[in-house]
Amino acid sequence: MTIESKIMSVRPLSKRNGLTLTWLGGLSLLLGLGLFLTWPALFAVGLMFFSLGAISLILGLAKVYEPETTLALDDKGLTYFHRRGKVSIGWDNIQRVDIPRVTNGLDTIELSYLGIKLKHLNPILDNISLRLATGLLTEQRPLLVTAASQDEDLATLETYLGAEFGPLVIEGDRYRGVLAMFGHRCVMLDTRLGYHLYIPHDSLDREAKDFIKLLRQRIAQASRLAD
Repeated sequence: MTIESKIMSVRPLSKRNGLTLTWLGGLSLLLGLGLFLTWPALFAVGLMFFSLGAISLILGLAKVYEPETTLALDDKGLTYFHRRGKVSIGWDNIQRVDIPRVTNGLDTIELSYLGIKLKHLNPILDNISLRLATGLLTEQRPLLVTAASQDEDLATLETYLGAEFGPLVIEGDRYRGVLAMFGHRCVMLDTRLGYHLYIPHDSLDREAKDFIKLLRQRIAQASRLAD
């Protein structure tokens, strides 16, 4: 994390070794292809290098094309940067931050996300881009399944899935299309898991618990300054 005045920029752990993994993947891919063409007797070895190279290349490129900075913290709030866009959240609009948890029988399982519960959803729907909202809807499908598993009433889930495509009215503001879908998703996840927004742990530059402690300090500081 780098600090410039009171602005803090987070370079995610997932970004590390992206170029190295890309180069190694490319070399392994070429080596496997070379073995295919020149030494047919080593087909199995060539196939192994080719497969590992393809996987490493894809993972490396995914790391390379991720934003250099995933989170920026300043006096007003935090901004989450995604390859599809960004969204800003004011400190005064954050009610709670923590690690979402679900129950599995008698066990409690922590999800690999940082959860943010909002006081008002409208400011998010008003500043998030359609491209980012669409991307998050796709990426949050595992969360949707997890949330659904916490409710034994499948009819409730079916009702939600049907309502997700309809308009959304929050505090007198009406939303349609992708923004309405994203808003419905946020409300549903908040109802089932306790948080509106979810940031993957691999977008952070440290352990999630340490980052949550930092965010809570920022929220408390902003609250004191506002009083």
